[in-house]
Parts: sequence; C-alpha cells; structure tokens
Amino acid sequence: MTKINIKTVSYKTKIGVMVFFDILSIVFSYFFGLWARFDFSFRAINPAFSTNCLYFVCVMTILCILVYYLFRLYHIVWRFASLPELYRITTAYIVIGLAVIFIEYIPVLRIPRGSALIGYILSLFFCVGIRFGYRIYVSFSARRAYSRHDAENVLVIGAGQAGQEIIKDIRVSHSDQYTIVSLIDDNPMKKGRYLEGVKIEGNRYDIERIVKEKHVDRIIFAISNINPSDRKEILNICKDTGCELLTVPGLYEIYSGEVNISRLKHVDIEDLLGRREIKVNNQRILESLHNKTVMVTGGGGSIGSELCRQIAKAGPERLIIFDIYENCVYDIQQELKRTQPNVTVNALIGDITDRTRIKAVLNEYHPEVIYHAAAHKHVPLMEDSPNEAIKNNVMGTLILCEEAIDAKVEKFLLISTDKAVNPTNIMGASKRLCEMILQMMSRRDTDTVFVAVRFGNVLGSNGSVIPLFKKQIAEGGPVTVTDKNIIRYFMTIPEAVSLVLQASYFAKGGEIFILDMGEPVRIDDMARNLIKLSGLKPDEDIKIEYTGLRPGEKLYEELLMDEEGMDKTENDLIYIGHPINMDDLMFEEDLKRLDIASHRESEDIEELVQKVVPTYIRKLKHERTI
Repeated sequence: MTKINIKTVSYKTKIGVMVFFDILSIVFSYFFGLWARFDFSFRAINPAFSTNCLYFVCVMTILCILVYYLFRLYHIVWRFASLPELYRITTAYIVIGLAVIFIEYIPVLRIPRGSALIGYILSLFFCVGIRFGYRIYVSFSARRAYSRHDAENVLVIGAGQAGQEIIKDIRVSHSDQYTIVSLIDDNPMKKGRYLEGVKIEGNRYDIERIVKEKHVDRIIFAISNINPSDRKEILNICKDTGCELLTVPGLYEIYSGEVNISRLKHVDIEDLLGRREIKVNNQRILESLHNKTVMVTGGGGSIGSELCRQIAKAGPERLIIFDIYENCVYDIQQELKRTQPNVTVNALIGDITDRTRIKAVLNEYHPEVIYHAAAHKHVPLMEDSPNEAIKNNVMGTLILCEEAIDAKVEKFLLISTDKAVNPTNIMGASKRLCEMILQMMSRRDTDTVFVAVRFGNVLGSNGSVIPLFKKQIAEGGPVTVTDKNIIRYFMTIPEAVSLVLQASYFAKGGEIFILDMGEPVRIDDMARNLIKLSGLKPDEDIKIEYTGLRPGEKLYEELLMDEEGMDKTENDLIYIGHPINMDDLMFEEDLKRLDIASHRESEDIEELVQKVVPTYIRKLKHERTI
C-alpha cells in the first residue's frame, strides 16, 4: 500500500479534507448533544426535537463553516499553530455562541438548551483537535525520528526566543535531518529546565563536554543580542570543537518570527574580531547629500559600490557611477534600480586617466561632490607594474582634481590607505602622492574642498585575504600566510564607508582624515580561525604554509606619519593629520617627470618616486618575485 506524503498534498485538497471533517464534527456534535440530553436513549427523544435538531444542525453547519472561513481558520499553516491561532478559534466560537443563543429563540430551530450547550462545547473541541492534531502528529513523528542514526546531532546555544524558533523549525520541517540533543545558556536559572522538550544542560564552559558526550555534529549559535566579547569567547570555544558552526542572522529575523534553518548563516571571521560593530549616525551627512549630484569613481569596486549604496539612501538628485570595469558597474546599477528606484543613477564607463572623458562627464552632469575610490590597490601586482600604479593612481587623481576645479565641484574626497604611511611598496607610495596632490590643490583653489580619508584593510573587499583563505580551504589547502607575525587593521566595508561619509562632512579643506581601526589582528590567527570555523583542524586537515613577505609588504601598517600629528574631531573614531609643508612648484615639476616616465615604461620610475616621497623605502629589483 502506497503511503501518502502529507507535504505533497495540494493546498485545495487539504482545505477540502478539513471542511469535510468540520461538517462531520458539527453534525455529530449537536446530534450527540441531543442524544446525551435524553440519557442516551433514542426512544426518550421528543419527535419535535428530532425534527428541530435536523434543521438546527443544517443551520449551524452552514453558520460554522462561514465563521471558520471569515476568521481564516482555513488559511493558517497549522503545523506552525500556537497561541495566536488558539485565540482566533476562541474568538470565532464566541461569535458562534452568540449565534446559538439567538437561534434558540426561533421556534422551528429550538432544541433543549442542554443539547445545544453539549454540541457547542463538543464542536469547539473537534475544531481545535482537527487543526492542532497535525502539529501534534508532526511533533510525535519528530521525536520518533530522533532515533535515526543518519540525522545530525545539533547543539543549540541560547535558550531564548531564537533558540525556541530553531527547535520548532527543525522538528516540523527537518526532523529527518537534525536531532536537537541539548541546549546551552549562561543564565544559571535556566539550567536543568526544558525548552520545547529539550533540556538546558549547562553554560558556555560545558560546550566541549556536551559535544563529546552527545556526539554533536553541528552547533547553532542562537543569540543575537550579546556583548561582543562574550560572543567572541563563546564562538572561540565552539570553533575548537570541530563542529560546523551556524548563527542566526540578526534581531530582525527573531522579532519578525522568521528564524529557521534556511536563514542561518555560517559564522564569519568578523564574528571573532571581538569588538562592537561601529555605529555611525550619518543622518546629518546624508541630509547634506540630499538633492545633490554625487559622483563616485571606482563605483563598481567593493568600497565604491558601498559608497553608492549609502549615498543613494540620502536621495541625491543624481548619482554618477564611474568605473572602467563594466561588469561591476552593471551589478551595482541593477542593484540600485531595485533598492532605490527613485534615485537617478547614471552608470558610466571610462578611464580616470582619460582627461577628455573626465572633462566631458563633469561638464555634462556638473557633480557637486566627488568620491574618488578608483585606484590600482593590489600591492604585489603594482610592484611588477610600477608605471601603471603611477599612471592610474597618481596621474588619474591629478587629472580628476584639475578638472574638478574647472567644473567648480564643491567637495572632492580621496579614498587613501594606511599603506601610504612610510610606504615600502609602489602602491602605497602612489597613494601618498595622491594625498600630496590633494593638499596642493587645496592650497591652489579654495572654492573646492579637497580632503583624503586614510584607513586600513576592509573585510570582504576585492583583494582581501579572507576570500583567498576561504578558497584555499575549500580546495583542501594549503592556506598560505606570508609571515607568522604579520598583523593588520581590519574593518567591515559598511563601517569604513560610514566613517568616510562622516569624514567628508567634517572637511574644511586639505585635511587627511585617519580612521580608528581598533586593535590589529594577526593574519595567522585569522587563517586558523577560518579553518576551525569550517569544522577542520589547522595543520592536520588543512596545512598552513608560510611563504615569506611579498614584494613591498610590511609586517605591520601605520596610520600616521610622525610629522603629521593628529587632532580630534566630533567623532572619536575619526582624526585629522596635519598637512606637511612642501614646495608646490617643485612638486608640480616632479609630477611632470613622473607622468613622462609612467608613459614610457621607464625603469627608474621607483627612483623618481623616492625623490618625491622621501619616506618611501624602495625595494631592489632582484627582491621582486612573480
């Protein structure tokens, strides 16, 4: 005999079956009520009551089905039914009860009140039983499925609302895949108690013991509102167990009741940084961009595209996305069409070193604010193509600044890098030259405000080490770390861009804003944590190889040069470096020589750069590797 799978039955068929059983239950309830009223003897029933009961049952059946429909008792997903659905049934039966009282005053429908009361209570019982019966059946089946040997054992951390929703979802929809074996919560009052039938067996310090005792395969971190240091400590304990680690996305999903297995995400390295996410109130900044024409160069890149997202929220009159890479530009253009349909977006392809193209764009659209994020940023690649680093980064910035002055742009902000401080690579030196250009332009023209924002690495950006590590882990290793002691500052892309926008709001002209990147992170630790988060063991399942520092790479980065000093701003995370005195006329001549050298593949371009940027520590040619 073929077993019917309830999950595959159509929606209309399920409603039809429910209506059929409702009709049977209503008819049975009121006839049973009449029978019970006369001591379960058919002979004792008054014939007049038998006739009236027939009419009464017909009217009550039509009335009940109509009330069930109006109160949407046929439209609820009953396998997820809980108290709100019970309240809805109760309200429906208050209406039905009032109708029964009214019908009792109609002679042709009158039956003994005791019969009507018994039928009313019994039909309510059947209404609840029919609807909650499926959920009870599913829950019972789920408990039986826990004995399956092929189901993964799951430990849930957090005996709160999110943990409860996760357990419910697993029991209803994934009982054949997962078995909830235990709960963990740091609240000592909860220890030994049960949530949805699962025992809360301890706190964070019991995780490793429970994982071993219960043979846990997967850990679900179901706490979203938690102190970052506590979150880091718990996740560090979890990653050392070798279990796959998942976490709930955020508070919104909990409050909206949308927490389920499909919405869980793998724990990212950001979760292990142990610092609170930087929250910036950019309302004033966004208001300053409202109804303005804003241009973002490099708008298809990781930083540029996030700038476009946050700027679009301000409701600019026009947003110009300028980039040389068409695929990236297309992606952000389509995204903004969906998310910000009221913003006029112009996606333009072009090269920042093409003066004719830049001039044409500025003259046609007249941007009031320019965020300059376009640049070659990959350190080792620029070491092997130093001329391109100068041509694109330095000369492109110079052209853009000069044309911005002619086009009477109000504000020009350069995205710089901590690698510009005491640079040991041509990319960092090129960005230092860009900062010097902006400070020169600020002295030359006071109508346009020129500023730069300097910060370190951003997690998830193009060229970031994290995607490389993840790819290497997926391929089975090895994971390559340049040096065991190398450290870097890290910030998420949205955090960095929010601070960039705020820095631009503080700008008066000529400043270099420096973002507080928090505590530096050891790259070796990041690699090991990523391996552990994948449920693997470093040096056993995935090897770690130390390849040596790449050309132009430093063990640590700096955010400030000694001679710059530093002033505070209204935001404790944003500082201002003082402009360095320089001879602008001599600098202009140096730029001309660099321009000529960059276009003729000059081999001495690094020597020329070192003369202009004295803090640049140039590497010898034979030190480079491909």
